[in-house]
Amino acid sequence: MAGRAQKVKAVLLRTLHNHGTLVLPNAWDAGSAVLIARAGAKAIATTSGGVAWSAGLPDGQHLAGADMIEQVRQITAAVEIPVTADIEAGYGDRPEDVRKTIEAVVAAGAVGVNVEDSRAPGGPLFDVAAQAERVRAGRSAAARAGLPELLINVRTDVFLFSVGAPEGRLRDVLTRSSAYAEAGADCLFAPGLTDLGTVASLVKESPLPVNVMAGPGTPTVAELASAGVRRVSVGTAISQAAYSVAYRAATELLTEGTYGELDGALDFAAINRMFIR
Repeated sequence: MAGRAQKVKAVLLRTLHNHGTLVLPNAWDAGSAVLIARAGAKAIATTSGGVAWSAGLPDGQHLAGADMIEQVRQITAAVEIPVTADIEAGYGDRPEDVRKTIEAVVAAGAVGVNVEDSRAPGGPLFDVAAQAERVRAGRSAAARAGLPELLINVRTDVFLFSVGAPEGRLRDVLTRSSAYAEAGADCLFAPGLTDLGTVASLVKESPLPVNVMAGPGTPTVAELASAGVRRVSVGTAISQAAYSVAYRAATELLTEGTYGELDGALDFAAINRMFIR
């Protein structure tokens, strides 16, 4: 069962969602979480893609749920700030699967979850009623785990996977938002939505506060905040950058025997100090 300290973090995460725009850098292991916390983050979200890559696997529920939960446990143990866990589609289609996953994630120390409505990468999506039932199971699971304050961020992939005709996507997302809100969700995550006008329309009409996935080529945090977005995360973007440096530096070393890709890195002592508690 969740203890007092975890409940305090859960309430803090909710408070951060209720005031201004919460910026959530995404971590993939304990080390990245520590660095993100040192950078000044008020809370951390995990990224399923980054977690899977750290295990040598592709994203998309190729990593076993138990292995993901263990990574969440290590991350929550490494930082003092609230952690919300990306549980992909819940590691199973049934509401019971979502319930079990959320109970395990709460036991691992998380105070929020991100659960998506895609059955598999690229689709298809769960129908609205089925996903709402899965959200309802998650809400019940949080209460059973002693953390009714758990923040449930429901991801819909309508925009990300270009589901349906373009002119109907916003209405589809709003229908889903209403159903998910009624089922007990706290926030709506709409990755793939980058047009600021459409973002503003979603924010205005959605019964749930909106989370947008940002990164190069998307509106800035300030622009998203002006449109009323309450939560900004970056998905796999930071882990992509880290793995890109590793790949390019190794390639340069092995082919050219030079070290240009390593220029600009923090020195050993600076990084090492960040891990001293």
